[in-house]
Amino acid sequence: MVRHERPRVLLLTGGPMDGAESSDVRLASDVLEALPDVDFVWFARWPDHGRDPPRRGRPVRMLSRDGVSHVPQRVQAVLAGAVFARRVDLVHAFLSVGSAFPVFSWLRPLFLGGRPVVHTVPAVADCRFLARSRPLGATVALSESMARRLRSADFGDVRVIPPMIDLDTWPYLPRPRGYPMVLFAGYHDLRGGAETAIDAAAEAWRAGARFRLVLAMRRRPGQHSGLLDQALRERAGAAGLPDVEVRGHVEDMRALIASAHVLVYAPAVLGGKADIPLIVLQSLASGRPAVLSDLPQFADFGHAVLRAPAGDARRTGQQLAWLLDQPRSWDVLAERGRALAEDHFGPERFAARYAALYRELLLS
Repeated sequence: MVRHERPRVLLLTGGPMDGAESSDVRLASDVLEALPDVDFVWFARWPDHGRDPPRRGRPVRMLSRDGVSHVPQRVQAVLAGAVFARRVDLVHAFLSVGSAFPVFSWLRPLFLGGRPVVHTVPAVADCRFLARSRPLGATVALSESMARRLRSADFGDVRVIPPMIDLDTWPYLPRPRGYPMVLFAGYHDLRGGAETAIDAAAEAWRAGARFRLVLAMRRRPGQHSGLLDQALRERAGAAGLPDVEVRGHVEDMRALIASAHVLVYAPAVLGGKADIPLIVLQSLASGRPAVLSDLPQFADFGHAVLRAPAGDARRTGQQLAWLLDQPRSWDVLAERGRALAEDHFGPERFAARYAALYRELLLS
């Protein structure tokens, strides 16, 4: 293939980029917007009634009624990728390491041909899948801890490019006035943190802290969200929390985060969720202190957050109560969080690293 002045790159995601937001779609969208000198090919939803699609590049339609990456959409992505991988200069795959990834990785020459490949790994559902997998090409991890795991699984030269947060979209905000609100946002996943957030809030309440707890819960395909939401309300009532709201999917996360005083994000495991969850970056960029699980992925946040042992509701609640009672410490953490977002997760650094990686592979 003759290389063009503007390289052509296929963004290989498991579903349409104008469908339901997921970690792979978000990362691919950020790369598309960050690199204006690249001609991208990407998957779009058909029928076309999803969220606003990217305004750049060439869309390739896939059949998707709800915009979610179900098995049929992943099959379409693989088949379309096998066609378009041979028409571009480089393939950039955004694929988590799940149960189907080992087979795909071994069949990589069949599906992706001989083009250079960048593989950004949003998440690893289970490290046991890594032992049965092969690298697709140049591998990108979102955190140093994930890079270490990939290298130990013989993925070779693994680069670390943290995800980005749009600092203009998520400006630093002053502390909200009025009665404090504590936020948890996540999925109804086993050991995903919602139950720990409730138990930690109950611990903080017993210690004298006064606040409202809001749980913004997103539904996985096949889950009965009404029953799961009600189970969380019942757990909160049994724990003695008088002011708890359980919401479904929130359209305007900026408004919700702006009204929060503290984010409590305390999963015992991340599972298939993004290695660096978006809700954490959004909260830190907005100047909202966070109490996080002491997972390896969050070690990169240093002293910009408070951490408690994973699944330890008592310690998490103590951290929350202390933070709500210490306005000066709240201010320090709010400023540290914003500085971390600017220095480590800013769009300029993100764009420069991916542009350099593209150049390296296209010239090799």
